[in-house]
Amino acid sequence: MKRCKLCYMPDTRPNTPFKDGICQACINHDVRVDADSNKHNEELMQLADKYRSVDKGIYDCIIPVSGGKNSYFQVKTVKEEMNMNPLLVTVCDPFTKSKAGNNNIDNIAEVFGCDHIRFIINPDVFKRVTRLYFEEFADPLRYVETAIGTYPYLLASQLKIPLIIYGEGEFEYGNGDNIPDANGWIDRKFKDINCNWLKEKGFTDNDLIPVAKKDFDFHPKCIFLGYYKNWSSMLHYRVALRYGFQDLYHEWQREGYIEHFEQIDSIGYIVHLWLKYPKFGFQRICDIVSRRIRYGLMPLEKGKKIIDDGDWKIDQRAMDDFCDTLGYTRKQFWGIVERFWNKDIFDKDEYGIWKLKR
Repeated sequence: MKRCKLCYMPDTRPNTPFKDGICQACINHDVRVDADSNKHNEELMQLADKYRSVDKGIYDCIIPVSGGKNSYFQVKTVKEEMNMNPLLVTVCDPFTKSKAGNNNIDNIAEVFGCDHIRFIINPDVFKRVTRLYFEEFADPLRYVETAIGTYPYLLASQLKIPLIIYGEGEFEYGNGDNIPDANGWIDRKFKDINCNWLKEKGFTDNDLIPVAKKDFDFHPKCIFLGYYKNWSSMLHYRVALRYGFQDLYHEWQREGYIEHFEQIDSIGYIVHLWLKYPKFGFQRICDIVSRRIRYGLMPLEKGKKIIDDGDWKIDQRAMDDFCDTLGYTRKQFWGIVERFWNKDIFDKDEYGIWKLKR
């Protein structure tokens, strides 16, 4: 396993090519820094002028939100800069929510004065499909993460809402080109779920409504706000705090994390993020640290030590919530994970512990 010589991200990260020892995310970051942000902002305002409703009784866009700090930045931008009337849409999972997460999702609609739809997936469907994707691919939340993108699109098509404003695009993390259009990304999201395969596993058309593409007559335009605005977790965090966003600082000190404001709403959800570690040799600490190095907020040598010392850790509270929600014992959980350790990058030591090859 090789690592980016600028940010220490490994070359095992899917869909992130390396060039001369530098990952595509670092290359893309330099492109973003050199981009004309004023020009992009002017384009965003022109887009707002095109889609802003003359009749104030009509939603002119949908913003998919989780209640996180990026969601606050998105809604602030759309409401206060673009002067639009958005409908907020959240795809929920049944994992236990943190106190901060509950506050943030309740507060975001109130503080910005928006209507808000919370879509709760059928709990039985969620449990069955999440267990299936965990046991088959160690990718438990593929259905949910697909629905986060596809359900707002399906809703906008039905309600004839002309614009969907998603957050950052794949470009931010080293995938694809820096483009404003998100419609191609949505087309790919619909393909993330193999509906025919799920039907063979006993799921029905009704079970697949949130993730199955439909032949609607109306097709909304989809954009990435991250194309028009410089995308910075630290900046968004500071903005969100001014609008009542709460972090986990006094609530939950998570293992395998170095901060208290990213992915904080859903407790069991973060096991899904940790599962990158046995498959690819990195997880959330590496994600966050590599971004901070890339943005000039942390020196490379310090970041290397943080990643090497802690990237393997899984939070015990999150694992308990994941197992309790889906009906696994810890022994069953680790038995499933055991099948997915990547032997190209891991060896077992004399105690039966998987460790990265050096």
